[in-house]
Amino acid sequence: MIEKLDLSRCPGITDNAMVAIAENCLHLSDLTIDSCSGIGNEGLRAIARRCTNLRSISIRSCPRIGDQGVAFLLAQAGSYLTKVKLQMLNITGLSLAVLGHYGAAVTDLVLHGLQGVNEKGFWVMANAKGMKKLKSLSVMSCRGMTDVGLEAVGNGCPDLKHVSLNKCLLVSGKGLVALAKSALSLESLKLEECHRINQFGFLGFLTNCGSKLKAFSLANCMGIQDLNPESPLQLTGCSSIRSLSIRCCPGFGDASLAFLGKFCHQLQDVELSGLNGVTDAGVLELLQSNNVGLVKVNLSGCINVSDNTVSAISMCHGRFMESLNLDGCKNITDASLVAVAKNCYSVSDLDISNTLVSDHGIKALASSPNHLNLQVLSVGGCSAITDKSKACIQKLGRTLLGLNIQRCGRISSSTVDNLLEHLWRCDILY
Repeated sequence: MIEKLDLSRCPGITDNAMVAIAENCLHLSDLTIDSCSGIGNEGLRAIARRCTNLRSISIRSCPRIGDQGVAFLLAQAGSYLTKVKLQMLNITGLSLAVLGHYGAAVTDLVLHGLQGVNEKGFWVMANAKGMKKLKSLSVMSCRGMTDVGLEAVGNGCPDLKHVSLNKCLLVSGKGLVALAKSALSLESLKLEECHRINQFGFLGFLTNCGSKLKAFSLANCMGIQDLNPESPLQLTGCSSIRSLSIRCCPGFGDASLAFLGKFCHQLQDVELSGLNGVTDAGVLELLQSNNVGLVKVNLSGCINVSDNTVSAISMCHGRFMESLNLDGCKNITDASLVAVAKNCYSVSDLDISNTLVSDHGIKALASSPNHLNLQVLSVGGCSAITDKSKACIQKLGRTLLGLNIQRCGRISSSTVDNLLEHLWRCDILY
């Protein structure tokens, strides 16, 4: 009794096989069809007619599947399908229009690489107002996703909680603000490689979003520039955001962090990685008004952040901190580890790879009065850590489950062998 079936890279499977599957797998609930050049519209129609228990469908890179098959499936099964994933298919706005009209049960929707779907397709899908239960939407490399379509999605899907936009090159800040004002149930937004979005767009979104927004992520968006201190943006209240992630946006800097710090007072998870324009001043502006304890902080690749930031964070949030990532922060020294050892009672995951820390810093961790319960320690690429740290690493190893000492050129092979022998419960990368 097959309930879940994954057909990936099976060019020999044809519509005849799909008809047989449909006739004999009446309990099928989860179907994936990926890169199957022999399957076409007729095979999909057979599934739609017979597999009435189907709840999840994923179709990717099948050149013989088009609107006739997809639209028929969605019209037939939209009332009970909950998860739909359509990727790199030769379909148009017709399929999305049918989905918008009949997809009453759909809660999770993924649309990737649909080059044949234009702006009207997304607009019609949302304005059909049939997807009242949609909670999660992910759109990638779809040129039809524009500001107009994004606003329509916000208005047409009242229960929408999670939105992810990747390589949607025609979405700008105008669309984000419209989404913020219409999608009142939105809890998270992820933006990646959306280059028309600038600093006013994403900050405008944050200042207009509803009180339910908990997570915001921005990555590789080249349109972002740092704010002018005299920016006309006005604050409208205190943000409810718990998780903030800004990654690899070259124009992002201290002024934008200072603005965020004025209304993001409940952050628990902060990721600021690969931001060369961010310094101690910006990070401290963001975090100094935080009313709750930071649990996870990732500053990897922020080359202008120094020990001052780590010291301040550890003093204010050390008792809550569970994870701290400083990988590639070139100005981090042993002083940061002294601060962590003194103030961070709960830290279990510490990454200080590619920094200036030395044996003295490792000794500070091992001799911490708080008896650190480290589970993962990464010191890869730290050339100042030598064989002298062996005893301290062994002491820390009592609780370690993972240790990274790759590219530590002054740790000898004999020390590595010794650690492998004594820390047998620990997964060691060397």
